[in-house]
Amino acid sequence: MKFGGTIIIDQPYEKLAALFADTNNLKEWQEGFQKKELTKGTEGENGAISKIYLAQGKRKMELTETIVDNQLPHSIEATYHHMHMDNTLKTSFIPINDTQTEYKTEGEYTRVSWIMPKLMMLLFPSLFKKQAYKWMENFKRFAESQE
Repeated sequence: MKFGGTIIIDQPYEKLAALFADTNNLKEWQEGFQKKELTKGTEGENGAISKIYLAQGKRKMELTETIVDNQLPHSIEATYHHMHMDNTLKTSFIPINDTQTEYKTEGEYTRVSWIMPKLMMLLFPSLFKKQAYKWMENFKRFAESQE
């Protein structure tokens, strides 16, 4: 299943890329974010592998992130592995003018091995798309609050 979205943010693209790349900011826009731990390589560089820990209520989730292609400030592509699913995500920052940037995400679930997510994707695909867009809106709100 593919998902994605675009949103306009009132900040220069270089600033957005810096805010996005700073792991200390993840808690500001990714609801449930607990921590990110580098396990291999150099943070932010191609091939770097990190564990990301999320929590939603009593549910806890651990993802493995692998940076595939970091071209920031323009774009970054990563894969995310969970025991029940894998996805890829490409994030791009496209300058509109000196003060506005198009923030674009393109993602795809490439493996789903547990029945519940498969059913949810079939019956309610918009739930997955809405979560991705919600994080985009959260990032916009956070980024626009920065001077």
